[in-house]
Amino acid sequence: MRLAHVVRAGVAVAAAVAAALAFPAVASAHVTVNPSTATQGGYTKVTFRVPNERDDASTVKLEIALPTDKPVASVSLKPIQGWTAVSESIKLATPIKTADGELVEVVSKITWTADAGSAIKPHQFQEFDVSMGPLPQTDQFVFKALQTYSSGETVRWIDEPAAGAEAEHPAPTLKLTPKAAASGAPAAPAGAAPDDGGDGTGAAVGLGVAGLVLGLAGLVVGLLAYRRAAARTS
Repeated sequence: MRLAHVVRAGVAVAAAVAAALAFPAVASAHVTVNPSTATQGGYTKVTFRVPNERDDASTVKLEIALPTDKPVASVSLKPIQGWTAVSESIKLATPIKTADGELVEVVSKITWTADAGSAIKPHQFQEFDVSMGPLPQTDQFVFKALQTYSSGETVRWIDEPAAGAEAEHPAPTLKLTPKAAASGAPAAPAGAAPDDGGDGTGAAVGLGVAGLVLGLAGLVVGLLAYRRAAARTS
């Protein structure tokens, strides 16, 4: 009976640790922008990754709002088969001076709408590419996103980053670094682990596996202790 208790306790510990450490993989399933960093004043291609979080509905539309107080002069969209992309522009109160002259209008919103049969189905994701620049001289560029499902539900990923707090519906955020800092940054060492796409899923899975290993190790230790105790009393 003692052995059975030890086995059950070890299995329970392993399951609890693995479940607790694997939880971030579920919580991280939100709209993200990749890469997560870029250089101020430069041009970059960003990818909005949109996972479907519903089991009974498909994602049929994505709306991305670009900050109008930190406008970007050039915005180009990569075509996606089965999706229609439309960009909206606004007039600037203060025109932007560029090498080609003054820019009086900038893109303020991009909307992708799925054609019939092209929606993001449950347990799937889609990526939407945008080329933009020059990026503003600021620490971060926050995109507010609206994800609409076939059920009519709209999830608003609009919570801006706040120090010491985890947002329930975080907005995709691109961190911007000055050119000097970006050029002086050390290169990644050879053999470094590849980027997991910025949504934290790879790290969360790794933690879950590590938790399972620790739990199984606890089970082994418990069995050895039981055997020693049994040997002493025999």
